[in-house]
Amino acid sequence: MKAPDRLQRLEDVATRLRIHSIRATTAAGSGHPTSCCSAADLVAALFFDTMRLDPRDPRAPGADRFVLSKGHAAPVLYAAWAEAGAFPVEDLPTLRRLDSPLEGHPTPRLGAVEVATGSLGQGLGIGAGMALAARLDGSDRAVFVLVGDGESAEGSTWEAVALASHYGLDHLVALFDINRLGQSGATMLGHDLGVYRRRLQAFGWRVIAIDGHDMGQIVRALRRARRGRGRPTAILARTVKGKGIPGVEDRDGWHGKPLKETEAAEAIAHLEARLHGAPPPRIRRPRRQAPPVENSRELQPLPAPSYRIGEEVATRAAYGEALARLGKLNPAIVALDGDVKNSTYAEKFLEACPDRFVEAFIAEQNMVGMAVGLASAGKIPFASTFACFLTRAFDQIRMAAISRANIKLAGSHAGVSIGEDGPSQMGLEDLAMMRAVPGAVVLYPADAVAAERCVELAARHRGIVYIRTSRPKTPVLYDPEEPFAIGGLKVLRSSPADRATVVAAGVTVHEALRAHAELAREGIAVRVIDLYGVKPLDREGLLRAARETRDTLVTVEDHYAEGGLGDAVREAVGTEGVRVHALAVRELPRSGRPAELLDRHGISARHIAALVRSL
Repeated sequence: MKAPDRLQRLEDVATRLRIHSIRATTAAGSGHPTSCCSAADLVAALFFDTMRLDPRDPRAPGADRFVLSKGHAAPVLYAAWAEAGAFPVEDLPTLRRLDSPLEGHPTPRLGAVEVATGSLGQGLGIGAGMALAARLDGSDRAVFVLVGDGESAEGSTWEAVALASHYGLDHLVALFDINRLGQSGATMLGHDLGVYRRRLQAFGWRVIAIDGHDMGQIVRALRRARRGRGRPTAILARTVKGKGIPGVEDRDGWHGKPLKETEAAEAIAHLEARLHGAPPPRIRRPRRQAPPVENSRELQPLPAPSYRIGEEVATRAAYGEALARLGKLNPAIVALDGDVKNSTYAEKFLEACPDRFVEAFIAEQNMVGMAVGLASAGKIPFASTFACFLTRAFDQIRMAAISRANIKLAGSHAGVSIGEDGPSQMGLEDLAMMRAVPGAVVLYPADAVAAERCVELAARHRGIVYIRTSRPKTPVLYDPEEPFAIGGLKVLRSSPADRATVVAAGVTVHEALRAHAELAREGIAVRVIDLYGVKPLDREGLLRAARETRDTLVTVEDHYAEGGLGDAVREAVGTEGVRVHALAVRELPRSGRPAELLDRHGISARHIAALVRSL
């Protein structure tokens, strides 16, 4: 086929993508047709000239990957997949309906979509994770990310730019749709492609600037970008918002506004008149590639740890040891860390499996985004940092939940028990944060054995798992063969004479045990529960303990009172006539020794015993 004929076919595809986007958003009565129209030429060239894809199996191992970071342009993505044959074009007008997988922003409810986007500034980090996964798999599949110019103001975008350059991800291509207009006005840089170019080149990217509506330029740029050459490529496409819609092109005030029916009919008639009547080009099919063996292999079990009861071991150290041992047995496991690997002990995984360790540096948002991208390719990523620093990545975490991503997060240095580093380093909000994430599992081990078992539980579970680890060394409580389960608890002390049940997790389990010993000397019997499974939790086990101890529970946690262990227990049993008395950190902490801080904030053994006496 002669080049002009192919370009005409691609131009016709782009025109149809605009028509579909207008029809769908007008039928829905909401959406972003102007954002779709600026990107239509780029998407048409990607899907029908550059990318290797299989509409019947979009996630085939050899297929290229596409991430629509500017997720509000979802209709043009859906239109491209429909034109490619993934589902009937006639389904496009169901956009945004309750019974439709074509949601307002892309989610995996549509099988062709791997990751949820729409919270801006996240797509490039996810794409970097996908490119890392391709490298681990030895695959030549390319990853294309369509980035909006407005979202380039997000710091997370530049975190991804930096990491992609550092790791030389030459199969990663970022297409910047520079249409000049944001939601409420002009973008920071407008159409100044020169500034974009200089910034990206300074980060080590190869940069190609084009007219984003000249199909010949687009095709040449994409083919050149696909060839890689040791570093990622950015294509800066100067586009017009609302391209192809008379009276709307390049006009402010049209973001997120569908056309009325009469306006849509006029725009569609105008666009249909531009069609050449050429059939769409054939899609480039992916080369056949078998999935990596490690991605389909059954997870190999972790042998029992070698810790001895009474031995002093920090749960963060046990986390690193378990991750390294599990990684040796299971090549699908990948570890990421935010430049604190010598504190989280993720360095043990680096020593054991250096090819599958990713140093994410101090860029926690991008670290979580890359984990989502790795998980989409069948990896089992464990991302670790201080618990407090994960809070800055909460948006990535909540979007990971919408993506149904199989990621594992580990937050160390939780609570006031970290001691002298002070409040800026104390994770005191993380349980509330992770409990709020739909479908997330929250595990909070009290000793090294439990920590190792929680790592294995996390790896086996499909979905988001958060493991909270502690800085100080604590005595080993459990025999190495002790079984653990998601949603479980352990009764550590009990007797028929128990007057109350103390429910603790992590470091406060040891305070509860000290309080138990102190009260026992006074003839007061209490039950002690290690609630290592914070979410989901064992409601029946808690209720049973409460019924046997005068319907009285005392929770104690190294976390702020709001949203933590106490609230979790109260939500589970508070409607059953059970009295829940919560000990938690209730004021802003300060630097000090761990024992001093536990006592100052009312969560030490002394305070537990005093509360039990008062009851």
